Amino acid sequence: MIIVTGGAGFIGSNFIREWLASGQEPVVNLDKLTYAGNLKSLADVEHDPRYRFVHADIGDRATVSALLRETRPRAIVNFAAESHVDRSIQGAGEFIATNIVGTFNLLEAVRAHWDLLSLSEQGSFRFLHVSTDEVYGSLAGQEPAFTERHQYEPNSPYSASKAASDHLVRACHHTYHVPVVTTNCSNNYGPYHFPEKLIPLMILNALVGKPLPVYGDGQNVRDWLYVTDHCSAIRLVLANGRMGETYNVGGRNERTNLEVVNIVCSLLDELKPRADGNSYATQISFVRDRPGHDRRYAIDATKIENELGWKAAENFESGIRKTVQWYLGNQEWVQSVTSGEYRNWMDSQYGKAAE
Repeated sequence: MIIVTGGAGFIGSNFIREWLASGQEPVVNLDKLTYAGNLKSLADVEHDPRYRFVHADIGDRATVSALLRETRPRAIVNFAAESHVDRSIQGAGEFIATNIVGTFNLLEAVRAHWDLLSLSEQGSFRFLHVSTDEVYGSLAGQEPAFTERHQYEPNSPYSASKAASDHLVRACHHTYHVPVVTTNCSNNYGPYHFPEKLIPLMILNALVGKPLPVYGDGQNVRDWLYVTDHCSAIRLVLANGRMGETYNVGGRNERTNLEVVNIVCSLLDELKPRADGNSYATQISFVRDRPGHDRRYAIDATKIENELGWKAAENFESGIRKTVQWYLGNQEWVQSVTSGEYRNWMDSQYGKAAE
């Protein structure tokens, strides 16, 4: 069996669902259930006998150690992280606590567990750490995309905390020989995405007639990766990746933020037109840029494509259509995650930023 940390979050819940659907072995979902973690994202597998949920923090070394002794997993996939740049700018403490200290405590528990395994068990054990392209910093317009050899240059409290966690994982392998592998992905999108991130926020605001807030001039570029493509890459890296290595995972779908918002508006115009006949694009509102906003990210996924034969199944056009359709068909889930805390944060974030 495997343990997935942060499995109630966006990517983690999609990974667990895909893992079980592909007939894999049992999975334990260890999650702290912060604001972005929602067990309703796994309602369709909660009764699967291969699935188990454990409510715990990766920073709680005693609880993690006990779970490792009990379950003796063959692998751990670590999604657990605070991940929203805007929140890290408002308050970095939770990011330091979870992404750095939490990862350290998780690694310490894993290292102690691994030391007690038999040689055969050690040989088959894997720790996969899921990270982000944001650790590499920002690219100029024509610069080549990030490769695994790119220098780390994080520019936000979030990306700095993830960079630190990557370094801790690397050190755990090179100093203690724990078999680890790291993936650095580009911007994910798809079903069950918490609606403070760009794409679900635009869909949600559009449908209720609110402004669609776009930072600065909207020309910041991101490489977009459909979440199930990311999940398939993680499964491949877990199965066949070389220990101690890093694999960049990207969709080769660079778009400006404004392009993305306009595409979402066009799809909503087609799939759920406004009652007044106007385009949702009339709701676009440019707001003051966030501090330290990286201009461009782009992932060169050549390594994982060549070594492991991975390739994204979705292009942006197919993936974004599926995403918009999913949100239109799952408004009950959306309402369940947009709590009072969420609304208060959105008001504080965009209310003060609007020009």
